Amino acid sequence: MKLFKTYTIFKTFSSKTVFFLIFTLFVGFSVFSQKDNQSKEQWKKMESIVNSIKYPSFPNKTYNILQYGAQSNTTFDNTEAITKAIQECSKNGGGIVLIPKGKYLSHAIHLENNVNFHLDKDAEILFSTNPKDYYPLVHTSFEGTELMNYSPLVYAYQKTNVAITGEGTLNGQASSENWWPWCSSEQYGWKKGTPSQADPLNRLSLVEMAENNVPVSKRIFGEGHYLRPNFIEFFECKNILIQNINIINTPFWVIHPMKSENLIVDGVNINSHGPNNDGCDPEYSKNVIIKNCTFNTGDDCIAIKSGRDADGRRVAMKSENIIVQNCTMFDGHGGVTIGSEISGGVSNVYVENCKMNSPNLDIAIRLKTNSKRGGLIENFYVRNIEIGQVKEAVLKVDMFYNVHGNQNGTFIPRIENIYLENVQVENGGKYSILAKGYKESPIKNITFENVTIKKVKEPYSIENVNNLNFINTYINGTIMKN
Repeated sequence: MKLFKTYTIFKTFSSKTVFFLIFTLFVGFSVFSQKDNQSKEQWKKMESIVNSIKYPSFPNKTYNILQYGAQSNTTFDNTEAITKAIQECSKNGGGIVLIPKGKYLSHAIHLENNVNFHLDKDAEILFSTNPKDYYPLVHTSFEGTELMNYSPLVYAYQKTNVAITGEGTLNGQASSENWWPWCSSEQYGWKKGTPSQADPLNRLSLVEMAENNVPVSKRIFGEGHYLRPNFIEFFECKNILIQNINIINTPFWVIHPMKSENLIVDGVNINSHGPNNDGCDPEYSKNVIIKNCTFNTGDDCIAIKSGRDADGRRVAMKSENIIVQNCTMFDGHGGVTIGSEISGGVSNVYVENCKMNSPNLDIAIRLKTNSKRGGLIENFYVRNIEIGQVKEAVLKVDMFYNVHGNQNGTFIPRIENIYLENVQVENGGKYSILAKGYKESPIKNITFENVTIKKVKEPYSIENVNNLNFINTYINGTIMKN
């Protein structure tokens, strides 16, 4: 009798209805399968990128700075001794420049080819806080715009096979008494009436020069312009390693690979809470691995960049193949960020097996741009992430990022393909997803798969987002439906 009733009910459906139901199920399974396959292919691509990036190697020769006149003395200037050791090491085919146990005062350190700059566990380099000690000016960058400015504290220009290793400490000695007040914020020691980067002849002048296509060699800043130097900058370098060192109290961005390729940042501990103290900012760079690191910063822990506005479009070089693995993020504006200096675009970012947790971490995964920046951000894949607490959002995608006044322009950005998989969040802050795109350029393809977010005020707030997908995703205990 039950069989007869089932058959009778089934007969009441038309053949077209049955076909539609079967077709709908087939399409649903096909779309799910396509997304699953796309994710698997992307992670395979990541593995091939990892396998292509090799650690640099160095001859087994050691150049101890003590043999070149260095003294473990916080008042003795060791710049000359360190420079001699680096130059002789490179001239003789490379090796290890050893910083032994002790504290060593230094000005800017410029690295050379085939040099492994190695700090013993109890070694510490204390960098001068006198801006004049970072002359002569060098080709560098400030907030995504190239210029001639103070040398970064550790700098390599067009070098190959270079490393900074060891368990010692690089101490920028930056504080509210030096460097930091230049940001023009009273929070960091600036007082009304004192000079800063916000004065018209400083940061604004640099941006105007870039907009007017002034050659970089004529963008001369330095003394009197109050644009802070990056701490560690590899500019147009290849085959780079930064491993196991501790970095504290930096003037500005901490690790800044600029137009560089094949770089590994491994086991580095960064603890610096000054203004714009981003932890690691690959810019115009390719094939970068950041792994086993700890970030406790005054700005974004990791921020992937590709130039600002006109200068980014002049260079026209994207950052791509950036991999973040097994890192821990504490304080910061963002855990892993793309932007806001993004005019050249970013492709293929992979983040896996990381932990983020702090009441002072604003956003876990952050993308930021605007119509002055423009640029294309595509293929951002995240998996196996544990998040304890964030303030604002688990994922924030903002095409209207506003800083330094009016940021409206004619270069409408594009953002496509963001995938979060196997993410566990204990306290999601205000939003699971906060995303705002343009009507004429909506954010495309955001997928959450196997994501659980607890204690969040709003599941999401979105505007102009096409194709937001939830697969086995729970927010505040409720399964999310598409």
